[in-house]
Amino acid sequence: MRYIWLFLSLGPCALFAQHKPLFDTTGTAAKLQWFTDAKLGIFIHWGIYSVKGVGESWSFHNGAMPHADYMQQIKGFTAKHYDPAAWAELIRKSGAKYAVITTKHHDGVALYDTQLAPGGRKKPLSVVAASPCGRDVISPFFTELRKRDIKCGAYFSLIDWSDPDYPGFLRDSSRYKIADDPARWQRFSQYNQGQIAELSTLFNPDLFWFDGDWEHSAGEWEAAKIRAVILAKNPKAIINGRLQGYGDYATPEQNIPIETPPGPWELCLTSNDNWGWQPQDTVYKSTHDLIHIFADVIGHGGNLLLDIGPKEDGTIPPGQVKLLEEIGQWTGAHAEAIYGTVAGLPNGHFYGPTTLSKDSTTLFLFLPGGTGGSALIKGLDNKVLSAEVMGKPIALTHRVVGKISWSKVPGLVFVDVPEEAKDPWMTVLKLKLDGPVKLYRGQGGFN
Repeated sequence: MRYIWLFLSLGPCALFAQHKPLFDTTGTAAKLQWFTDAKLGIFIHWGIYSVKGVGESWSFHNGAMPHADYMQQIKGFTAKHYDPAAWAELIRKSGAKYAVITTKHHDGVALYDTQLAPGGRKKPLSVVAASPCGRDVISPFFTELRKRDIKCGAYFSLIDWSDPDYPGFLRDSSRYKIADDPARWQRFSQYNQGQIAELSTLFNPDLFWFDGDWEHSAGEWEAAKIRAVILAKNPKAIINGRLQGYGDYATPEQNIPIETPPGPWELCLTSNDNWGWQPQDTVYKSTHDLIHIFADVIGHGGNLLLDIGPKEDGTIPPGQVKLLEEIGQWTGAHAEAIYGTVAGLPNGHFYGPTTLSKDSTTLFLFLPGGTGGSALIKGLDNKVLSAEVMGKPIALTHRVVGKISWSKVPGLVFVDVPEEAKDPWMTVLKLKLDGPVKLYRGQGGFN
């Protein structure tokens, strides 16, 4: 007979980013605890691409518009209606425990008061130095987040397609090869690492969210040095998995894993079709669908980093505001089943997402598609002490079917769910067990 007992396990051997870690992971699990408990974060793509509503950086890289025309947008970035307190409050209402904002995308334009200038420029390339906005927009946002106990994440693009010292430029052309001009690459590296050091000093982010590592190797990026610089300032800072083997957790993009990944992970997902604001992109994912995606993610032990794209003036599209407010209504009613939980039952035991309390004595069932009637759990070798609906004072009845007295194979657990128990988006049940969850994983029959 095959049984498994499920307990919280976040040992160093389980920590994988998108690349196998190339550093000593001792202590990583402890500093990642807030992250694995957080479950929901909000991603913010904001930059000069929001002026005309074009693809962020990729629009010139892929040839949709000339680079010069793209960069002219900096003259229209005003942030005139930017209200960092309102942004932070909306994020709090959503139930998110951290937020990540673009400090610099692949276009090289910084949203903070960088003192460093890229190759060939006398002045820094930033919205502070070159746009009507004329001010750092990161610092006040982080201040408002921290007032609400929300962790602060800084997105930073390793690649900089606007810097003449960076090799890459357009999809079908590049400036040079590193091997042919190592001094030029070294100038860029010093500039790039200097900006990362600036972010550490100015904002002390809880999380660094790198992007663009695919264009060069860990050695070329000097990824070990970047990690060391960050941790020297803040040993508790965590780094996403886009640093060529020197990150702390994996970051799949848009696609949900089928099987539970082996370590900490985060799904980054757009709320519509694009990361930044685009005027034609108004078909948002529904609250229903996003909640079901979120439940699936946390059921596999991950986090959801849900993106919004403000306009250049700092206003957030009403459709995105509505999504975050409605998600917040649901997370608020089901907090116990979300925050601080761990991955639930393996596939096959329940037809829907599940999570577990850290001691695995409480099981939460997320009922997909407005499931009513009865919820079925297979292979649960625990006694269910109680069952109730999350967010509503409704106790539920349950029964065990098919348990044979002379067999050690557990029966099927049915939990009856009355119509009035249903949540408009997704119903969640809470089951108290008689001990840490114990599961039968055999093939039935006598054993």
